[in-house]
Amino acid sequence: MRIEHITDPSDDRLSGYRDLTDVALRVRFEPASGVYIAESASVIERALAAGHVPISVLMEDKWLDRMQPVLSDVAEVPVYVGTKDVLEQLTGFHVHRGALALMHRPPLPAVDQVVAGAHRIVVLEDIVDHTNVGAIIRSAAGLGFDGFLISPRCADPLYRRSVRVSMGTVFDLPWTRLGSWPEDLQVLRDAGFTVVAMTPRADAIDLDAFDPPGKVALVLGTEGDGLSTRALDQVDIAVRIPMQRGVDSLNVAAAAAVVCWHLRPSGI
Repeated sequence: MRIEHITDPSDDRLSGYRDLTDVALRVRFEPASGVYIAESASVIERALAAGHVPISVLMEDKWLDRMQPVLSDVAEVPVYVGTKDVLEQLTGFHVHRGALALMHRPPLPAVDQVVAGAHRIVVLEDIVDHTNVGAIIRSAAGLGFDGFLISPRCADPLYRRSVRVSMGTVFDLPWTRLGSWPEDLQVLRDAGFTVVAMTPRADAIDLDAFDPPGKVALVLGTEGDGLSTRALDQVDIAVRIPMQRGVDSLNVAAAAAVVCWHLRPSGI
């Protein structure tokens, strides 16, 4: 590994790792700069396996042995090594998951590339919590979905927390951000998908009575209000999870796991 020891958190070489706890700053800086942060050895390994290109790696020296096999194919990438205090001053938190990597953000594909050959797609409308985004991606990946799409105002799936909560499965699924919402749902319909909304509305079909067609685009709404009226007007079918004891709905990530399991391809 190309190891470079660091002692100054204000070192210009480390600017990509600065203030990682400032969410507002990072969600502006990272997409605009074409980068993202991969956190932990397993997530970095998964990113590299998906063909993502690292810019640099940051860690304490105690993690060098653990990271050496992970980074064996990118030996030219600088590995910045510092003390716990230097890393904490730089990033704003205690880096305890092995390492951080500053990665090049791959270009987003076109919508038709994401849906080509797919049979199960998740669509997220304005979900702003990065933890929820990551958890939904993990459920979709683990239960056999082929990709996902996000609305223009949805949280970034490559934000550090989203990536970590997804356990790096965000690298395994093709995805892109839609340009026009909810009008772009018509692209899915044109590709042969039945567009299915998840909603607690009483007039929706109970999930256990829903027989999914061959190609399904599952649309999930924001944490507070659920799907917008404009989105609901664009879907083909609305389904709901039957609830008990006066509970009207589940957290969107929990609901996504239930519905992805119900819609999973045969054999899973």
